[in-house]
Amino acid sequence: MAGNSTEEVFDVVVIGGGGSGLAAAIEAREAGARVVLLEKNPKLGGSTAWSIGSISSTQTPHQRAKGVDDNPRQHWEDMPKFATGMNREDNDALRKILCDEVPAAFQWLLDSGVRFMGPMPEPPHRLPRMHNVLPNSRSYIYHLERRARRDGVDIRCNAPVRELVLDKGRVIGAKVQLDGRDAFVRGVNGIILAAGDFTNSPELKARFMGPREAKVEAINMTATGDGQKMAEALGATVLNGDLALGPELRFIPPAKETLVRRLPPWRALAVFMQWSMSHVPQAVLRPFLMQFLTTALAPSLSLFEAGAVLVNQDGKAVRDVPQKLAFALADEPGNRGWIIFGSEIARRFSAWPDFISTAPGVAYAYLADYARNRKDIYTRADAIPALAAQLHMKDALLREALGEHPMPGPYVALGPVRSVFVHNEGGLKVDTSHRVLGADDQPIEGLYAVGSTGQGGLLLKGHGHHIAWAFVSGRRAGKLVASLPRGRRQPRAPATPEEAA
Repeated sequence: MAGNSTEEVFDVVVIGGGGSGLAAAIEAREAGARVVLLEKNPKLGGSTAWSIGSISSTQTPHQRAKGVDDNPRQHWEDMPKFATGMNREDNDALRKILCDEVPAAFQWLLDSGVRFMGPMPEPPHRLPRMHNVLPNSRSYIYHLERRARRDGVDIRCNAPVRELVLDKGRVIGAKVQLDGRDAFVRGVNGIILAAGDFTNSPELKARFMGPREAKVEAINMTATGDGQKMAEALGATVLNGDLALGPELRFIPPAKETLVRRLPPWRALAVFMQWSMSHVPQAVLRPFLMQFLTTALAPSLSLFEAGAVLVNQDGKAVRDVPQKLAFALADEPGNRGWIIFGSEIARRFSAWPDFISTAPGVAYAYLADYARNRKDIYTRADAIPALAAQLHMKDALLREALGEHPMPGPYVALGPVRSVFVHNEGGLKVDTSHRVLGADDQPIEGLYAVGSTGQGGLLLKGHGHHIAWAFVSGRRAGKLVASLPRGRRQPRAPATPEEAA
């Protein structure tokens, strides 16, 4: 019992309650295994619930309805085009698994009650493949949690895992806190790590990226690399730990959630929204879409290229090239900044082609949309002293910041913005059966990893690929681990990438 006061026994133990963890738990349970899902937070969701929610796939009902003739091979060929210039090897075998199996995962999500709009174009994809979830990314968690509970998955929230337990070279379980007490949870067939990335682990970011990156916050504040840390303690390796989406500037979310984020992920509502996207005039839809587009997205860097100035909470200018302003802001007190500009830039960013923010394939948000939908981050004043007073900044500092770039009033401030990482690519090295690899690339028996925790060197640039990998890898690992006869230690590893597919 590994020295703990209590022990519980299951066939499969899943650590992490985001999209990949729920997919693994559901598939393992539907294959007949006794499954427990351990989530450290008070509720399920992980980074999946924080995401925009797009998923890229071929051969979907949405593609067929629009006459798009697409296939996994073309998807596999197009994905590397997003990674041009990254100067590192992709995992071609895992990419093939992703592209071959995401159509089935997409249908599985539909069967679970999730609904989408699309497909949307996103070059360099040769054809439209991006599908956006309706009404928001919480829909994934809502429907999959309901399916998991219906199937009989034992879901434990507020259950942080402290350590993996090794016995005679095999991972046999995990030390966990259950209801405030120490416990040992045994996984007879195996343990599946689905604990996300490490965008909010200063320790891992400092080690793999650098000291400046370590200061940057994460969109998901609980993405602390728990799975990577526990597996590394057993000899596992993290690949691509230096790669991340970000840092980038993001508007802070509103104190009160917008209507779009509050919408319940009911199937009937999602179906109505899906119908509306195709039949309701854009003029009617646009106010609704703007609530989403102005919530917590990234401001366009073209604002700064046009002459806008980023200042800190005191009004002092934050200086760097636009692409590195997020690093510079992370060095400022409170990691909070405001984007300041005058009337000329305000006019320019009120219509195409100059937008404040966008969700690819959905719509564009202009200055008037922020004035209407985000009054909490929109400030306007005729003169600099008045603007400084409204923002509680020092008049002299703000004058100095704007003095280097003289601009006529009235003046607009958008903010606060903060510097964040959206996700990072640092996943454990795994084989095509999702087994975590240790010394000499040999599997650590009994240990598997999926989603961002088990990314295995797979390059997932382009919208919708991280979520696609979460569901594809989670479903595969859940079925594989559940299929092990009791007492058999490992599934046979496919001999070739082709066999893996």
